[in-house]
Amino acid sequence: MTEADGNLPFEPDQSCIRESEILKVLGHPIRLKIVAGLMTESCNVKKIWECLALPQATVSQHLALLKNKNIISGRREGVEVYYQVTSPEAIRIVDAIFGDSFCCH
Repeated sequence: MTEADGNLPFEPDQSCIRESEILKVLGHPIRLKIVAGLMTESCNVKKIWECLALPQATVSQHLALLKNKNIISGRREGVEVYYQVTSPEAIRIVDAIFGDSFCCH
């Protein structure tokens, strides 16, 4: 379908609800940085707050929201929890924004 056919190239059956929810959550720069960073490697809270130079409490609040929205999940190793991105929609969105250009070391 093209505009020349008189039809717009939109998929009427695709709801985009999940993508919309993820975009709202990723609309905050800290959460966007966290997700982009976690796409390169799973990290514990300490590494994330050191990388972002933010207080631990701030990072924990953002991680809790990302977890509640099923964008990330935590994996316990001893006393530490390592976070990773588990939402394929979030991965596609962040990839579209940054591609391979985002890195946090």
